[in-house]
Amino acid sequence: MVSSSGASSGSIIQRKPSSEEDLQQIMDQRKRKRMLSNREAARRSRMKKQKRLDDLMSQLDQLEKENNEIFNNICITSQLLLNVEAKNSILIAQVDELSHRLESLNEIVNYVNFSNGLIIKDEYDDQMIIDDYVVNPWINSFHVNQPIMDMALF
Repeated sequence: MVSSSGASSGSIIQRKPSSEEDLQQIMDQRKRKRMLSNREAARRSRMKKQKRLDDLMSQLDQLEKENNEIFNNICITSQLLLNVEAKNSILIAQVDELSHRLESLNEIVNYVNFSNGLIIKDEYDDQMIIDDYVVNPWINSFHVNQPIMDMALF
């Protein structure tokens, strides 16, 4: 039994180193496989990070172009606004001047009408109208000295 146990213990001892070596080889294979897998995952991660960086740089370029276009449009629009405001100021001044002239002309017409004679108040639009037929029968039915209507008010 000693020999059989010795032989079996000897074979077990021989097998143990062999199975420890097998286990070590398996562990080394797993370790190498895990290292390769980790390297591949790290490589994919770096590639993904680089692609993301490239995409962000491209997006940055596009946004800078759009920003410049918007800025240029704002500058052009601001200049156009200044031009329109200047023209509007001129037109307002012209309206004021023409309104003043119209008022002066209407005063002259009213003075001429009043000094020429008969004035009839029109009951429909509350304007003073000279009856030219009574004052001057040779004038047709249209009135020469009627007040000028303010066209800027409509």
